[in-house]
Amino acid sequence: MTFNDIFKTSFLENVTSVNISDMLIAIALAFLIGLFIFFVYKKTYSGVMYSSSFGVTLVALTMISTVVILAVTSNIVLSLGMVGALSIVRFRTAIKEPLDIAFLFWAIAAGIVLAAGMIPLAVIGSVVIGVILLIFVNKKSHVNPYIVVLSCENSESEKEARAFVEAHTKRCVIKSKTVRNGAVELNMEVRLKEDNTDFVNELSALNGVQNAVLVSYNGEYMGA
Repeated sequence: MTFNDIFKTSFLENVTSVNISDMLIAIALAFLIGLFIFFVYKKTYSGVMYSSSFGVTLVALTMISTVVILAVTSNIVLSLGMVGALSIVRFRTAIKEPLDIAFLFWAIAAGIVLAAGMIPLAVIGSVVIGVILLIFVNKKSHVNPYIVVLSCENSESEKEARAFVEAHTKRCVIKSKTVRNGAVELNMEVRLKEDNTDFVNELSALNGVQNAVLVSYNGEYMGA
């Protein structure tokens, strides 16, 4: 019994199951689509800290998905084993930005569709998705929300400060209020009348106002 006789049904017969030229074309297209997804991710990122490693992961994930689906489509028996192998994989990394989930699914879907031979769908679909994300994610709100963190000495200075803030903003909503001995702290969501934050300087100069801080707010995190 020769080496070929031992492995001809499990290994050597699968060497030519995928054409080399098709393999190279699919991987090259997956790399280009992955780069496009990376570009869109970089342009639309609006989180606190940008992670370049996640962008590289999107490129790698597109190529990996393509390689896996090429193997699955070339051998039905292998596809059943691949499903069982991938079912035990668990990812523990927390996704902090909801939009990151969309990019992960986009990269995986592009690799799958591309490896399935639907090249026009993979290319045109990725371009359409990228354009939509660039338009809607980068669209700036006309009235950006802010949070005013205000520390006052007593209730009288609190009322005066609140009246001042309401007079200089379009909208003012109290999010939280903390009262301690000799101090009142307010967190207020405001909409500015103009893109001008100079009123905070005047607010901090009012009698009884110990501290006034203005921070940007998007509903998920706050940053100075």
